[in-house]
Amino acid sequence: MPSVTTLLTLSINGQDHVFEAEGRTTLLDALREQLHLTGTKKGCDQGQCGACTVHLDGERVLSCLTLACQAEGRAVTTIEGLAGPDGALHAVQTAFLEEDAFQCGFCTPGQIMSAVACIREGHAGSEAEIREYMAGNLCRCGAYPHIVAAVRRAAEGLA
Repeated sequence: MPSVTTLLTLSINGQDHVFEAEGRTTLLDALREQLHLTGTKKGCDQGQCGACTVHLDGERVLSCLTLACQAEGRAVTTIEGLAGPDGALHAVQTAFLEEDAFQCGFCTPGQIMSAVACIREGHAGSEAEIREYMAGNLCRCGAYPHIVAAVRRAAEGLA
């Protein structure tokens, strides 16, 4: 049976992108394979590691579990769209650099996207609260103490 494709228009990082996709295409695959936005990582592809975290209408979602068609008409923000238009890093990105909150860097885009949501949603009041909120993002290198410190630093700077 031939696959059926649909024309989708997604607003990603403030820019509209029009492309064809099958109904079962995940947002992650559309971002990486069709739109060549490779900052969002494919880790487990089962919603367990958080490497694919993006924002959909300002809320964090796992793009490996979100169909591309579910994002139509909504604002998608990826790690590529987090910096300002002038290239200035977001406060969370700066904090990750200052706190050395990464080692191999594979999980970093998802960690940063979750950290932005953590702060925006008011879950950065304590280290325990940050750890709890960020628990869905795994780091195989074990940079967790630095990640928590970066979220604290960014939250204090954004307060």
